[in-house]
Amino acid sequence: MYRITKQFAFSASHVLGGLSSDHPCSRLHGHNYIVEIELCAASLDSRGFVRDYRELGPLKHLIDDEFDHRHLNDVLGHDHATAENLAKFFYDWARVRWDEVSAVRVSETPKTWAEYRP
Repeated sequence: MYRITKQFAFSASHVLGGLSSDHPCSRLHGHNYIVEIELCAASLDSRGFVRDYRELGPLKHLIDDEFDHRHLNDVLGHDHATAENLAKFFYDWARVRWDEVSAVRVSETPKTWAEYRP
């Protein structure tokens, strides 16, 4: 199995609902997010690719236009704008466009990742 990944970055704010008032994430705060998309295939295409990285440009445009320097609660329409929900959102969006998508990881900090992999 061949696997490729590509990273994208954006900065955004959010507030997580359902937490106690003394939890720091219940207050408005922000992160510098890293989104990593993974694609896999059993064989390569005629050019020797799982998929040309340039073909992932629409994901970059989505992130730049709809997520970067935005309030994620507004973008997603709910107060559970967690890394886990972002990973699922980006996976679903990308999977409709590219059959080879196998997982999406989202990082809020250099030491934390959430991944959606069906």
